[in-house]
Amino acid sequence: MAENKTMRKPVFVKVDQLRPGTNGHNLVAKVVSSKMVLQKGRPDGQQARQMRIAECLIGDETGTIVFTARNEQVDMMKSGATIILRNAKIDMFKGSMRIAVDKWGRVEVTEPASFEVKEDNNLSLVEYELVNVVEE
Repeated sequence: MAENKTMRKPVFVKVDQLRPGTNGHNLVAKVVSSKMVLQKGRPDGQQARQMRIAECLIGDETGTIVFTARNEQVDMMKSGATIILRNAKIDMFKGSMRIAVDKWGRVEVTEPASFEVKEDNNLSLVEYELVNVVEE
């Protein structure tokens, strides 16, 4: 008996298809590098809350982009790991794209992917200018 599920199969995109101001992306990527940019703890009470942010270069066979990993996401960002980002969004930071996964999305480590990361196409190095189009 076939069950009628309304779950849509996720559509996976490649890094070079990402555009500013878009969201809902699913992609498989490899972690190229990871660098902690912020680590601060609040040692008040028993629950010492830590705020950690790492900037990670991730990519696939089409290019790379900077992924902003937060808190427990940081622990998954080991160099060489293959990760799946679900429902990721593009944030703009100083005119360049960053990919991030907030509470509505998910990051998971998966089986090693067979592709080689194309490191000479870093989308986060492309600078976008906000252009106001004036209609004559």
